[in-house]
Amino acid sequence: MRKPQTGFTLIEIMVVVVILAVLGALVVPKILSNVDKARVTRAASDIRAIQTALDLYRLDNFKYPTSEQGLQALVTQPSDPTITNYRTGGYLDALPKDPWNNLYVYVNPGPNGMDYDIISYGRDGKPGGEGFDADISASSLNQR
Repeated sequence: MRKPQTGFTLIEIMVVVVILAVLGALVVPKILSNVDKARVTRAASDIRAIQTALDLYRLDNFKYPTSEQGLQALVTQPSDPTITNYRTGGYLDALPKDPWNNLYVYVNPGPNGMDYDIISYGRDGKPGGEGFDADISASSLNQR
């Protein structure tokens, strides 16, 4: 006497695969969107941390770094002879990169009468853009 075979039929397996594909199609975009939101939040946090380092630099040296000196002035002392009160070890451990692995852009003077601006060009790494490609800057954060 033969035992009846147990297991899944091809149709049952295909139904499960289709259900998993539909769930994946619904869930993956939500997860990827959250990753992009987290990167924007991290860029804003980095910019605020750089602003704090710039403010400490100004307190010690009575001016912000020039555009030519850039953010590198927060890591290593510029060759400017007027910088006489530079902190040992600098103001940042390393030159930060934005969440998309690009260097932050520093300009002095900044727009609208600001002393400086710090900019991440967003996901696309180019000026301008919309959504997650939009620029994130100290000037735009201060307007919020």
